[in-house]
Formats: sequence, structure tokens, C-alpha cells
Amino acid sequence: MTHAEKAVKYFSSNFNCSQGVFTAFATEHGMDEKTALRLATCFGGGARNGEMCGAVSGALMVLGLLYGHCDSNDLECKRKAYEISKDFMKRFKEKNGSVVCRQLLGYDLSKDEDMKVIQEKNLFRTFCPEMVKTAAEILDKIIEEN
Repeated sequence: MTHAEKAVKYFSSNFNCSQGVFTAFATEHGMDEKTALRLATCFGGGARNGEMCGAVSGALMVLGLLYGHCDSNDLECKRKAYEISKDFMKRFKEKNGSVVCRQLLGYDLSKDEDMKVIQEKNLFRTFCPEMVKTAAEILDKIIEEN
């Protein structure tokens, strides 16, 4: 199963977009599933406020897990991590037009009236899985290149 398939499977199993993307990768890199799911919980739906897409947040957490800066003297590592995250953001924006949840959805899930429309249109089950899939596919390409 590909990372994109795993991420969408998590998302389709009552986990959010951030949980799906992060857990699909994190469990292969030393993190147990429960910890990964817990850590990514609050980032779904743009931190439940329509801000940065949770699939993007999950992807950035994966990049931090793999390339993150943890030695205060290793500024090259920090530079590379920022460069890689900037590359991810650029690719996601090129593919989807934005990294902001409410812009991607066309509705703001922090507003009750918009949330009703999102649910009526079933966007969490039709649109969001595509964002999860795209984030995981871009991550795979970036990891392969680095």
C-alpha cells in the first residue's frame, strides 16, 4: 500500500487529514501509531479554524520528523529543513492553488453556516481525500529526492 493510500485510509476511518498524512509516514520512522494519531489530532481542518490545511500540517510534521533541526549548532540542518518545507509548500500550492483550508474548500469550517454547507456537499468525504492524497504524493517525491 502506498503512503497516499494509507493516508486516505486513515482519513476514511474517522481520523482527520493531518492524522492521515502524518501517521502514514511516522509509523515507518519510529513512531507508534497511537502517538502519531494523537500528535496530529489538533491540526485537522486548519486547526479546526480553516487556517493551514491539515494535510499540509501533517506533511510538514513528517518533514520535521525526517529532516528536522535538533542540534542548536547545526545551522545547515536547519537551513535544509526550511528549504525542504518551502519546496513542499510551493508544490502543494502549484497543484491546489493554496495551502489554506477555507480557500481550498471554498467555505470556512469555523463558521456554523459554512460548516452546514460543507456537510451538505459532503466535502470532507469527496474533496478532502484528494488533499490528503496529494500531500502524501508530494511528500514521497520530496523524500525520494532528498
